[in-house]
Amino acid sequence: MKKRIIIALSVILLLGTASLTFAGDNPLRAEEKKVNASFAALIPPDKIISVNQFYQVYQDVMAGKKKAYLIDVRSYPEFDAFHIEGTDHINSGLMYTIPKKIIDPNAEIYIWCRTSHRAKYVTGFLYKYGYKNVWLYKGGVVGWAKAGHSFVNKYTGKFKITEYRKHPSDAEKSYRIR
Repeated sequence: MKKRIIIALSVILLLGTASLTFAGDNPLRAEEKKVNASFAALIPPDKIISVNQFYQVYQDVMAGKKKAYLIDVRSYPEFDAFHIEGTDHINSGLMYTIPKKIIDPNAEIYIWCRTSHRAKYVTGFLYKYGYKNVWLYKGGVVGWAKAGHSFVNKYTGKFKITEYRKHPSDAEKSYRIR
């Protein structure tokens, strides 16, 4: 009995590893890129802003000079790790809840994520829903960090990311005790 379980687990592991090997050839990935581009096409070009433009909007909203919704659409763990102080959060997978929370179709809404992939979907959907004043902040938190702006979280307070890395460094991978 134990031998059969070990063989079954080995086969499952082998098939799982093989599927990861061929993931780069996945035709669905190419289709996802097309779908993302179709949502990005729904966003008027003049509604896509840079980090400097978004920073000015952020400053105006925080100073009370402007009324707008500033919405980070990253996942809960990403937002919990760090976010732009004073901004709202709605996970991109829950974008369908936005019309329940923001009922004015003319409300000024700014959307971003880590780089802008998920934000394009959400911004495009908001235009499909009927919103008319939605802005895509294209730089995301990566652009915010590279521009030297600060973040906040509930564990450490306010801080700046001095070097953004998409993947852990060799030193981070080499911990001996974990």
